[in-house]
Amino acid sequence: MSVRYPHADPDALPFLRPLKRRIASEVVSIFNDRAKGQKPVQRRPDGLFGPQSVVWRVHGDVTAMMVGGISGLLLQMLHPAVLAGVWDHSNFRDDMLGRLRRTARFIALTSYGGGEDAEAAIARVRSIHAQVGGVLPDGSSYRADDPRLLAWVHVTEASSFLAGWIRYAEPRMPAADRDRYFAEMARLGEALGADPVPRSQVEAQRLIEEMRPELGVDARTREVAGLVLDSPAHKPSAEPLHKLTMQAAVDLLPDWARRMHGLSGPGPLAPLVRAGTSGVARTLRWAFA
Repeated sequence: MSVRYPHADPDALPFLRPLKRRIASEVVSIFNDRAKGQKPVQRRPDGLFGPQSVVWRVHGDVTAMMVGGISGLLLQMLHPAVLAGVWDHSNFRDDMLGRLRRTARFIALTSYGGGEDAEAAIARVRSIHAQVGGVLPDGSSYRADDPRLLAWVHVTEASSFLAGWIRYAEPRMPAADRDRYFAEMARLGEALGADPVPRSQVEAQRLIEEMRPELGVDARTREVAGLVLDSPAHKPSAEPLHKLTMQAAVDLLPDWARRMHGLSGPGPLAPLVRAGTSGVARTLRWAFA
């Protein structure tokens, strides 16, 4: 017979409960602008996906989403037209946290919100995209609602979220579930106007390889990447965690993308970055349990 002592379970220690609440509150404040009255999105089963979906499983992990989200942004900006849309039509220099919050809230609403919440969020984004366009440095024109450009944004975002989940939550995720994730996310990609939209991991990898010749780096890419990676934390006390997240995001990038950005990655320190990020992930799961 085995005996389970109270100290083996952190939730059985009353003095840890305030710490648990504080950690959860701090993280919630990163993604929700309390000055605007924003509150965490409540999970509803009548949205685009649902409790049994792989999307709910993957997008529910804070660490995987933070690391994957930053890594996805670094991938997306390698496309000159994506970069131009941000450069020409965004206040990212003055409000990087606001931009990241808006992206995170869109993902939360479309992943967990009710059907009407998801549809409203998608319609809002499509309306914004319809007004964004311009001329690239090479003289060619671009539009944010270009289906192929939206396909690049979609596939890099989904691939990065899944990569973050696999590395920091479920390393042995079955191939069938990985494919199911892309098949489920295809619904969101199509609703946003992306084309083509991958429905499996192989299709996603194939699309990324197919679009790599369209990518490039210039001074503007380096400036935007620098602003993302060097942006301050929302609070000074969160700076160590913020820096670790950025290092983990660079580490998550494909080797070719790191080379394009001129980023060396953690190198020999990669095991420490991954171990530290895994520790943070476990702590956050405990806080939100």
